[in-house]
Amino acid sequence: MIIVDRALDERAKAGNPIRVGMIGAGFMGRGIARQILTAVPGMRLVAIANRTLDKAREAYSALDEEPTLVDSEAALSSAISEGRYAITDDPLLLARQPEIEAIIEVTGAVEDGVGPVLTAIEHGKHVILMNAELDGTVGPILKTYADHAGVVYTNADGDQPGVQLNLFRFVQAIGVRPVLCGNIKGLHDPYRNPTTQEGFAKQWGQNPWMVTSFADGTKISFEQAIVANATGMRVAKRGMHGPTVETGTHVDVARELFSVEELTDGPGIVDYVVGAVPSPGVFALGTHDDRVQQHYLNLYKLGEGPLYSFYTPWHLCHFEVPITVARAVLFSDAAIAPLGAPLVDVVAAAKVDLEAGQELDALGGYTMYGLAENADVSASERLLPLGLAPGCRLTRDVAKDEVLTYDDVDIPDGRLVDRLRAEQNEKFAAAPA
Repeated sequence: MIIVDRALDERAKAGNPIRVGMIGAGFMGRGIARQILTAVPGMRLVAIANRTLDKAREAYSALDEEPTLVDSEAALSSAISEGRYAITDDPLLLARQPEIEAIIEVTGAVEDGVGPVLTAIEHGKHVILMNAELDGTVGPILKTYADHAGVVYTNADGDQPGVQLNLFRFVQAIGVRPVLCGNIKGLHDPYRNPTTQEGFAKQWGQNPWMVTSFADGTKISFEQAIVANATGMRVAKRGMHGPTVETGTHVDVARELFSVEELTDGPGIVDYVVGAVPSPGVFALGTHDDRVQQHYLNLYKLGEGPLYSFYTPWHLCHFEVPITVARAVLFSDAAIAPLGAPLVDVVAAAKVDLEAGQELDALGGYTMYGLAENADVSASERLLPLGLAPGCRLTRDVAKDEVLTYDDVDIPDGRLVDRLRAEQNEKFAAAPA
């Protein structure tokens, strides 16, 4: 089943590497850059855009040569044609550049990320996201634009949603019906903030706000939302079950933590387990109706059923992103993308007591955390999507843990993400009443 490596070798031998541009040069972006530059024949990271040029320059540190600073499409085109690597603070240069075949978007930002992504799609480029937040907010409408443009829109393999989709497709391919796609977490505390996570972030050279989004449930809510949107699954309850087990318990115990009826009476669910191993991996639970095949599955040490456990013991994030690029460009295959209408949304809940007039801060901050909710419920109750919440100003006091609605906030004017979200709601008939 591994064919991407051979296809990349062919591009390398032909002297025609996949030309990639990357938007964002933070912790994850720098890892992706190093992986492409040092370990992926048949792919060339021709340009990086980042607001801070020093970080874009640092992302090319694996090379002996200094990247070229460009500020126009002509300058970027010249650098690419002459075999020089380019950096810029304007992501739209990459999004519009004809020589670039694929864009990797790795900012983790919603409003700042959506413009370059939409522009890249409109200019015929495949888009690979390391940005579950953007995908979970307006992914279905972006996928519609990509389909019309004839390009691939996908989130990345290596990150947990993409690894779950690989596992989901494998389980389906062997004739087992997946009924749960799961994430494995070591910690879940919705009240963590950048101050509490500062030490961990400093230890690993990461952004405290991004690290907070891992701890407070925001990231896993977006991750499981985009898995649901790509599989047809739902959440069993607002926020998911998220059972906690004794640290070190093998994830096979998940077969006992969820109701068989809840999993099998419907399209299946997305969820997570806290404390299980192998961490940080992913898992899937599946069923099989054929008694003969059940006998074989028991022989192969998967148990007597009715739930069978499958897992991947790791997710290697930036190491696997280039594989996603190759799947998109060479095989028109998305690692993970919405099937159509949004099925699960991520809504904003107050992390502390909030006051009227207060402005909501960024994801992974001090004011709010995310909860996964079924999209039909989110629409009918006018719940505020978390991806739209930063920058909104409260019109009333909101108690800790209360879920916010559109009626609780004033939304800033002129944001592209709001326009696309409204277009998505209208297209899929899910607009708040």
